[in-house]
Amino acid sequence: MAVKTAGVSPAFTPEQLQSVRGTLRSPRRLKTEVLAGLVVALALIPEAIAFSIIAGVDPRIGLFASFTMAVTIAFVGGRPAMISAATGAIALVIAPLVKSHGVDYFIAAVILAGIFQIILGLSGVAKLMRFIPRSVMVGFVNALAILIFMSQVPELLGVPWLVYPLVALGLAIVFGLPKLTKAVPAPLVAIVVLTLITVFAAVAVPTVGDKGDLPDSLPALFIPNVPFSLETLQIIFPFALAMAFVGLLESLMTAKLVDDVTDTRSHKTREAWGQGVANIVTGFFGGMGGCAMIGQTMINVKASGARTRISTFLAGVFLLILVVVLGGIVSVIPMAALVAVMIFVSVATFDWHSIRPRTLKMMPKSETIVMLATVIVTVATHNLAIGVGVGVLVAMVMFARRVAHFVTVERTVKTVNAHETATYVVDGELFFASSNDLYTQFEYALDPEHVVIDMHASHLWDASTIAALDAITEKYHHHGKDVKIVGLNEASTLMRERLGGKLGAGH
Repeated sequence: MAVKTAGVSPAFTPEQLQSVRGTLRSPRRLKTEVLAGLVVALALIPEAIAFSIIAGVDPRIGLFASFTMAVTIAFVGGRPAMISAATGAIALVIAPLVKSHGVDYFIAAVILAGIFQIILGLSGVAKLMRFIPRSVMVGFVNALAILIFMSQVPELLGVPWLVYPLVALGLAIVFGLPKLTKAVPAPLVAIVVLTLITVFAAVAVPTVGDKGDLPDSLPALFIPNVPFSLETLQIIFPFALAMAFVGLLESLMTAKLVDDVTDTRSHKTREAWGQGVANIVTGFFGGMGGCAMIGQTMINVKASGARTRISTFLAGVFLLILVVVLGGIVSVIPMAALVAVMIFVSVATFDWHSIRPRTLKMMPKSETIVMLATVIVTVATHNLAIGVGVGVLVAMVMFARRVAHFVTVERTVKTVNAHETATYVVDGELFFASSNDLYTQFEYALDPEHVVIDMHASHLWDASTIAALDAITEKYHHHGKDVKIVGLNEASTLMRERLGGKLGAGH
């Protein structure tokens, strides 16, 4: 429901701001989407060229991929305002295939990766996002911010000294202009101002044109020239599968981040199979494939204020127009302007609250370790999938270690019906991490002839626990003592009846 505030334009709910129809009816909101798309398109050009070089292909392949990915995902994706294009992670995964078998096999792998993503999306892989802890998400965001900044460092080394004041001016504009007005995206103003300065002052600094040749024609349908055989499948299969997983992980993590920034929910399953469709379309137009881009998405959502699919669609359209029709103008844009924008994105993306002394003091050490592990591995490998994977693994180990200490065993000895009986009350969740120590919690030699193990306050979760109970009862029998296990809930009883005595005591 729209809320009106004195002296300001009507406000909208986050969900209403995502409406394409509503935005088309609002000139102010439409202007925001159009300008955001333009800024993103300008920022995409050098990135796409750079990623093409990493992959070992012609810059046109990366630029066309960014166009087809953005336009396609605008229609089929599940996260409005998120930008998908050619990415460094995909370039790193696919580069060895380009080097060993050429572009045709590479394009075939892109198409197969899209098919895998559709299958994974429809099979519910997006639901696995719930198992990624917040500490891993914070590490993911911080690592991305660091990688974005690091990617700009080469643009500041071995360059004319005039680059530095230009970058400083660009930073002053992107950080300072929003405090004065938000009518025009600050990154766009920075790009225009710095371009005008370098052109009219005839300043010799690196430009977008120095990155590579821009295409002078539209992308055309491309059918990879590879044998349709099992041998071809064996060659491209591992690369396609890696591309599918890396692309989905980056896209779903980025979607989750945008959800938080915009206070809205996105359709993760649709986003997953939508990425697959976009990659298939991209492959058949000779593009290098891609996934969601955190830097350009943050430019679109956070720096420019875009919220709908319009900005994503226009980013692709503007990109094509800029490189094909206005290539001469785009080529003179100084890299200093784009460096300033990307540094701004890096600073805005980093979760500064996570490293404040007060936060670190308050946060459990295990959470901080998980966050740091995610950051360090991601930055070291330049691979977000590996970083997040290691972060989740560390989080699982920390969780298992913590939960393992929650199990307690209390022993009491009483005389019942003239028989002395030792009763053990086991309290806690029993699984592989906690049940391994369970065996050592009993006084096998000192206990009387009758022993009762009361499990009413615990639950058996896996075969390791059943094996531990078997080992305990076997040990008591070895000492000639009678032991009874009581109080198991229904699920635990069924598991013990199914597996008890069949696993081998102590195994």
